[in-house]
Amino acid sequence: MSTSTQAALQLRFLGHSAFLLQTAQHRVLIDPFLEGPTCPVTLEEALEWPLDAVLISHAHGDHWGNALDFGRKGVPIIAAFEIGEYAQAHGAAAIPAGIGGTVRGEWGSVTLTPAFHSSSFPDGTYGGMPCGLVVEMGGMTVYHAGDTCAFSDMALIGERGLDAALLPVGGYFTMGPAEAARCLEWLNPRVAVPMHHGTFPPLTGDPQEFARLGRAKGVDVQVLAPGAVLDLAR
Repeated sequence: MSTSTQAALQLRFLGHSAFLLQTAQHRVLIDPFLEGPTCPVTLEEALEWPLDAVLISHAHGDHWGNALDFGRKGVPIIAAFEIGEYAQAHGAAAIPAGIGGTVRGEWGSVTLTPAFHSSSFPDGTYGGMPCGLVVEMGGMTVYHAGDTCAFSDMALIGERGLDAALLPVGGYFTMGPAEAARCLEWLNPRVAVPMHHGTFPPLTGDPQEFARLGRAKGVDVQVLAPGAVLDLAR
């Protein structure tokens, strides 16, 4: 991993499962839970960012988060079909998509993949199938797993040649550290980043345990504090 400011893609961890992906020209926000207890920026600050898209893995409040605030400013929300329709019905720009589908823009592309979880909005509206997100941007390929358990078809995602895999490790609602480390054998990323841990009391999975297990498998695991930036470059 490079720490150069000339990195092709920067990943900024915003706490929980939220990330800002940034190149010199473009910015994409994933799962914008910006009013969560570990987010290092305010919503007001984030709304000033020149974003190209907001990507949503599923409709639960800790992932859907503040998506409508951005969508109502004209930033397209890219997500499963039901989430996209919900966003449009609530006055937001959106691009509804489906698992296996790819949405492309000047900033890059995102492909929706399966995830094993559930998906409903805070008001109880059904949010369609939960998704993972494979983002191609700045010459890099990043897999954001959303909320999920391990599943062997991750090997197909790994065939894309992942520069980074962002995996939940908190347990209880998703897989924990050991199960997430098992995923690395299928995904084979250059670097892995744990997420979805420690935000709420049930999420007791230890990211350092994931790091230990992942490094034993030969993967560069980076445990990021909220606000930290990881530069990806080959």
